[in-house]
Amino acid sequence: MIEFLPRLRRFAYALTRNLEQADDLVQDTCERALARAEQWQPGTRLDSWMYRIAQNIWFDTRRAAKVRGERADLEDIAEISGTDGRNVVESRLTLASVFKEMDRLPRDQQVLIALVCIDGLSYKEAAETLQLPIGTVMSRLSRARQAIASALMDTNPALAASAPGARLGKTS
Repeated sequence: MIEFLPRLRRFAYALTRNLEQADDLVQDTCERALARAEQWQPGTRLDSWMYRIAQNIWFDTRRAAKVRGERADLEDIAEISGTDGRNVVESRLTLASVFKEMDRLPRDQQVLIALVCIDGLSYKEAAETLQLPIGTVMSRLSRARQAIASALMDTNPALAASAPGARLGKTS
């Protein structure tokens, strides 16, 4: 379990987009896994089981937040630093836009983006982790990526103009 913690933390951060909340999610996941260790079946992948626990806790937390309402921490606003302030600001705005569009995706697509694009799992590993056919993983990821790209291009014409294929007159 200890060897898996860095990957679990990346996954938790991809879901929560907040280091403190990610650490809380990892802690809750480990607590639940240890409390219910008898439910893990030897011979199966421990990481898949723990990803599933983290995902379920996160879904429950999101549902509860919708009832209570979202809260924002002023501490989440970091200082802008870097050699070129404009690039830093533009990069952060783009990243914020990507996260905003990720939040609009269905939960199953959000989880796949987190596993494959952020944590670096292969399609096969993600399919095994979520107990899905690999074709389902591929199609959900494709739809998620297309939705994010389309939304970003719609909201940022400069991004659309610099996208590959834009110079060739292609629209996707």
